Amino acid sequence: MADAATSGRRPTRGRRPAREARQSVGRAGVGRPGVVWALPGALFFVFFAVAPMVLVGALAFTDWDGIGTPSWTGMSNWSRLWDDPETHQAIWLSLILTVLTWVFQTPLALLLGVWAAGRQRNRAVLSAIFFLPLLGSSVALALVWKSLLDPNFGLIADIGPALGFADGDLLGSSKGAFGAILFVTAWQFIPLHTLIYQGGARAIPRSLYDAAAIDGAGTVRQFFSITLPQLRNTIVTSSVIMVVGALTFFDTVLILTKGGPGTDTTIVPYLMYKNGFQAFDLGYASAVATILVVVATTVSLLLVRLTGFAAMRSTREGM
Repeated sequence: MADAATSGRRPTRGRRPAREARQSVGRAGVGRPGVVWALPGALFFVFFAVAPMVLVGALAFTDWDGIGTPSWTGMSNWSRLWDDPETHQAIWLSLILTVLTWVFQTPLALLLGVWAAGRQRNRAVLSAIFFLPLLGSSVALALVWKSLLDPNFGLIADIGPALGFADGDLLGSSKGAFGAILFVTAWQFIPLHTLIYQGGARAIPRSLYDAAAIDGAGTVRQFFSITLPQLRNTIVTSSVIMVVGALTFFDTVLILTKGGPGTDTTIVPYLMYKNGFQAFDLGYASAVATILVVVATTVSLLLVRLTGFAAMRSTREGM
């Protein structure tokens, strides 16, 4: 009877490994969609990103007013680009705006994001109010600030003297206009980066802070020893978005200053617009746009490369 019972159990043991093997093979195939699933996104990217950039690159070697047939001019647009002092100034102003944007926005967004990730009283209400600028379009917000900065009936007419502008004409000054663009863009986009840092801060394991508190580390020490190292991936991500956005920023400059006074706030995107849609010199505007794409892409790749972002796998060492 023992032999019979034993022999009766053998088929069960023999079937179990085979069944588990089939299940493991099935699990291995789950979650790996085929190439067909990526086709819609790839086609969208090709038609609406790659193809327009290739077309703009080709138009950079032509003379075209946007109506007739483009005529091939070779390297004439690029020679003009190399010798044009207004283009040199626009590139320099774009670089200054990009650097100041990062220096001004990153610390504020980082601190606000870490604060918003906490559990302070009324934090949710204050965060919702702070994030309101994200709901409006750039053009609408720029029009609001254009009215506030009007020297005749805007708010700047009252507070201008305290800021060093006796007549309240902030946008009529070179430094004032550039500072206004920097402030308005920061007011609009710091909430976006605050959300990014808030998500990163909430992903940090609480056990790290508990262990640091047991060792006697205070709030400041925890911030520099735990929060900042754990947010290094988030900092790189936010910086890339911020830098590319600053290099391609356009609508606020168009509404607030129109590149003025003179050409003191004419950055590269506005220079492209002015040549293409005001002077109808789309060939030269395409050359400016090509330079802008190359510079923005190069800066983004350098940020990823120099920060070691591509080699990062996880910030949870020891977890």
